[in-house]
This record gives sequence, structure tokens and C-alpha cells, in this order.
Amino acid sequence: MRMFFEPEDEEAFTAACEQLARRVADWGRAQGGEEADPIVVESALEYRHRGTVDGRLGLWQARHAEEFLLDWLPRTLTRLPGEPLVDAPGGLRALLRYMDATGLADPRGDAFDVVERAVDAAAGQFEAAMADRTRWGMAKFWATTAAEQGVDLHDQAAMMRFTERARRDEVPYDRDALDVIMARHRRTGPPGSERAEPQLPVVLPGEDGLRAQAAEVPLLRQLSGLADWAGPQGRELTKTGRLRIADARELVATLETGDRPGSPRTSAELPRLNLIFEWAKKARLIRVAKGRVYAVAKARPLLADPLALWQRAFETVFELREPLLGDADGFRLTSLLYDVYEDVLPDVLNTLYSLPYPMPWPQLRDSVHLAYRMSFDLTQGTAAQQRGWLLSADHDLRHVLDVLQRLGAISREQGMVDPAFLELPAPETTLGPAPELPAGMPPEFAELLGGLSAASDPQAEASAKRLRAELADGPVELIHLTDLGTHAVRQRLLAEGRSAPLVGELAHAPAAGLLGVLAEHYDPDSARAELAAWTTAHGGCEAARSQLLQAVRQAPFRTRAAALLDTLATALPGGDGEKLLRSLRADPELAPTALSVLTACDILAPDDLTEAEAHLMVAESLLQLLETAGEDAFLDVVLSGGRGQAEDAIQAALTSGHPDHTGLEQLRRFEQGSLRAKSAQLGRLNAARARRGRTKPKGKRRR
Repeated sequence: MRMFFEPEDEEAFTAACEQLARRVADWGRAQGGEEADPIVVESALEYRHRGTVDGRLGLWQARHAEEFLLDWLPRTLTRLPGEPLVDAPGGLRALLRYMDATGLADPRGDAFDVVERAVDAAAGQFEAAMADRTRWGMAKFWATTAAEQGVDLHDQAAMMRFTERARRDEVPYDRDALDVIMARHRRTGPPGSERAEPQLPVVLPGEDGLRAQAAEVPLLRQLSGLADWAGPQGRELTKTGRLRIADARELVATLETGDRPGSPRTSAELPRLNLIFEWAKKARLIRVAKGRVYAVAKARPLLADPLALWQRAFETVFELREPLLGDADGFRLTSLLYDVYEDVLPDVLNTLYSLPYPMPWPQLRDSVHLAYRMSFDLTQGTAAQQRGWLLSADHDLRHVLDVLQRLGAISREQGMVDPAFLELPAPETTLGPAPELPAGMPPEFAELLGGLSAASDPQAEASAKRLRAELADGPVELIHLTDLGTHAVRQRLLAEGRSAPLVGELAHAPAAGLLGVLAEHYDPDSARAELAAWTTAHGGCEAARSQLLQAVRQAPFRTRAAALLDTLATALPGGDGEKLLRSLRADPELAPTALSVLTACDILAPDDLTEAEAHLMVAESLLQLLETAGEDAFLDVVLSGGRGQAEDAIQAALTSGHPDHTGLEQLRRFEQGSLRAKSAQLGRLNAARARRGRTKPKGKRRR
């Protein structure tokens, strides 16, 4: 059982939801508690899959519990007139308890008791939130409105008539509530978030090492020096709020800003000093009041901690658009970057994050050009004008990179690009404009409108060829994040709820949580490093391996047990993984899992199995298929060779001695009921096809 699915992997996600909902209900009954509502469990999983940027089903924080109960369900779960209110807090508690008890919880989330307290706090507001129409989504609003007016939601013709009356404004509805819903819809879109790109695990020094690196950044000494110079008594400024020219000349020398002294008329003509002054104000190290500049008293602890000061300075970069790219005197037009600075800068840093190789400047430049073309209609200008606009924006971006380099967030050098950058993807497609919907009508009720159109950009292929030639033609500027930059970007990613693994962060995680995260979010090299750190923290190889194998034994799903064991074997050094798998062929609990991994890795062929092992593999294969495909698809597959063959396979599984008694019981139920019913249904379908003159259904041919 996977706890992470790509957005397009809908069939596997749906099957997993159904399996988890059943298991949570069964587990709740076995524990003597109330049965969890499957709708709530599946909605909670759908929220984490579709409604959050990271999609990690097993990772829950207090904020997730609150958002699910007070925002997601009120927007998405329709409660028709007369229907009872679902026990969503109880269903969510059951899911969280089940994941915590079975090792499915991601150890990087909040502790179970923390999330449970958040559920309890939100439970008292849940009923009011569900009744608050302004919290509803548009689909729910119109569906409930239709039901309240006696429309049968399952009657397509009745719904079409209702939709037409709504289009003609002949339907009474809560206009104020719809106005709020539409405003939110325009602001945030429909329920659900765009899935963020996954990030590779990174390796960083400890906090002391990062603090030592921060202490060596000259820019921090300049910011601290400016605050010391201002002091608690303050320094006088000009009438326009700038440093007096005499003070500015003194600070250029004292802080070693690198400005050319010359004969400036104002401090604005000393760009580096002026930037430090604005930076210190934005970072709340100094403040301006009544014509004087003062050191901020509350910033003293910050100034004493190089790492905390560096982090504050880094976060302030996102607020420096005006001093970096603007022009206070109005002598220069701002570039394209000026208007999208707050969007482009995070994207640039996220692009550099966790890359195994330095990013070539031409590749970064062209990716930012794409962002400009998506934000502005550059076709309004001539080809020469477009080149000029992009060159001006490139100049400003390089200026921002200069500042990040001075801060110690990035490093730049000349060199040859890694060959990976020469394997450019196919040209991007450009989406056409989305069709307009009638006011307030959701896509669910606008079935007659078409979807987005896509057309290839005729210039994309030529641009890709030019970029490839530029990258291959000698040394180029290579850019990568430093340790400090990686640490800071990671903190931002985590604050956004994104997955940003750090090698070593799982050293004290439970064994099941460790293997689950490694299986779904780590590359092999990072998994080996993480496992080594975990092993050291858990008493060495023998003690650690015992705990890890016990976690595999206790895995509640066959596919998850196989993934955990495969991950463990792959992460072990040398040939230890294969030796471990072979040794487990005699283990009464782990033998089916070990055989599954050995055959999947082509270490064992079917002919290498004993008769008893072959029966275990039949059972293991059937149970894994049932988990991943769901009941209907499972029956379709096992009956594809006929009912007799299906019954033989299930009987072999039932007598194999497989340790998963829960799964075998489900197979037994199929043998006794569903298998026969499904076989009869397929028989009738095939007979009908034969009468129409064909024996197989038509369909698209697989490539």
C-alpha cells in the first residue's frame, strides 16, 4: 500500500482509498470503537492527495486537521436536505489512530496527540462550518440549491432543466453567499492545490556548522556594523530620509561596501551602501523615526546569532524589489522582472534546490524567459523590442544573483555543463484560453462547454536547439546553492507544506516510518545514507536490522511490506541486501515478501522456486493484485483465464500457509460469492457479444 501517488495515478489512488477505508473500519470494530464512516476516511485521503501541495497521505499536522474539517469538507462534501451530519471528526480520528498503530504515519508529521488535539478543537466548529453557505464550493452550492427545490440530483434530464433555468436567472438562490463563493473561487480556484514538484533529499552540516559559515559572510558584518553605527541614540538623516553624505562617505570606508567614493551628491549614488541601508530597514535591524535612524533594540539577540541574522537577511531579499530593481528618481524604466519579482525569485531558488549538478546560466535564463512569456503578452512588440525587454530583464536577474552571491546563498563559477543538461525535453505546449462559464456555474453543471485547447509552439524546437548549442559550446556560468542557501530554501519549502527531505532527519523515526519514507521519497544513494545514520542511532547493524525486519512483518498491506523490504535490501551496503533476502526464504512470516522481491528483481526465476514457494507466490501475487487494483478489477483479471483457473489459483493461495490471514479471508469470500457472480456476469456479456458477431470488446490498441 503506497501512501503517495502522482496526481495522474487516479486508478491506483482510488483503489488505495477503498482498501484503507475498509481496513480502518475493520480495525475500529476490532478495537471496540465505532465504525469510521468510509466517506470521511476517503475524503481525508482525497484532501491530502488533491488538496495539498505535497500529497503525502500519511503526513498530518495540526493545520491539516483544521483545514480538512473546517474548509475542505464544507467546500466539497454535500449534505442534502434531511440527511444526518457525518461524524467527520470521529472518522478522521479513526484514520489517524489506524495509521499511527500500523506504521503508515509519516514520522515527519506532528505527533499523534498534537493532531488529535487539533481535531478536538475543530470538532466544536464543524457543524457550523458545514452549515455556512459561504464556505461551500460552487458545485456543492448549486447541487444543494437544486435538491432544496425538489430536483432529483440523479435525474440527468431534471438537472439539465434546472441548469437551464439557472442560466436564465429563474432559480431563487442565496445571492450573497454565491458572491462570496465566487470571489473565493476567483482568488484560490476550485478545491485542491497544484501539486508541487518533488525535491530530492539534501545533505547539510549541522546547525553549528551553518552558524560558522554564516559568521564568515561579509554582508552580515556590514548589516551589523550599520546597526551599531546607528545605535540607540540614533543618527540624523536628510529631509528625504537618506543618509547624510558625510555619514555615507564614512560608512563606505568603515563597512567596506566597495562603492566608488567619487563625488556623490546623495547616498543614493552609492548603490551598495544604499542597498545595505534599505536591507537593514526591511530586516528590522534599524528604524527611521522623526528624521533619525535608530538601532532596533529587539534585534540585539538576532545580531548576536550569525545564523539567525543570516536567515533574516535571506528572507528580506524577497522584500527588496524596489531597492534592487526600482529607480527612486524615475530615470530608468523597470524591467519585466520588476513586476514578477516575488514570483520569479522563489521559482529560481526552488529550481536550484536539490539539483545534483550546478545549473547553467543559459538554462536558468531561458526558464525565466518562459515565465515572462506566460505573464506578459510580448507579441505586442517587434522582435527587436522583445529581445530588448528580455535583455533588460536578464541584466536585472544577474543583479539579483550578484546580491545572493554576496549574501553567500549561491555560488557561481565557470565550467562545462553536466551532460544531463544537454538532454533537453521536448518543446512545451501552449494552452489556449479557458472557456468562460456562466456566472456562478461550476464546471460540473456546464457539460456542454469544451476543454482547453493545446497547440505546439512553432519556435520551441528552434529555441531548444539554440540552447543546446550554447550549453555545449565551451564553459558557461554554473550556479548552485551553498549550504546556507540550501538550508534557507528548505525552510521556505517546509513552511509551504512541501516535501523537502534532509538526510539524517529520520535518525530517530520508528522503523516502519523510516522505511516508508525511504521507499517513496528517497533516491538510492540518499536512502543508503539515511539508513546508515538510523542504524548508528539504533544500536548498530544487528539491533537495527532486527527492528527493521519487524516493521516489515507488521506492515498491514502486502504491497507495502514488499516495498519496505525491497527498500531495506537496496539500501544495505554491498551484497548484504541479496544475502538478507535469500536468508528470509525460510522465515514463516517474511518468506512470501522476500520471494516477491527476489523475483521482481530477477534474482530468482519461477523455476528456482520449490512447490511450496510457488504456492506462496500465487497467494502473494493475488493479495498484491487485490490491494492495487481493487475488487472489481481483481475479479476481471483472475477470471480472464476462466472461472476454473481462477478457482484453482485462489484454492492454491488458501492452502499455501500464507501468513496474511486477513487477506486470505477476503480471497475466501471471493471464492464463495463474488467469483461466481462475476463469472456469470462475464458469461452473459460474452454471449451477448457473440450474438452481435464479435467475441472481444473493441478498444484502443496499446502502444
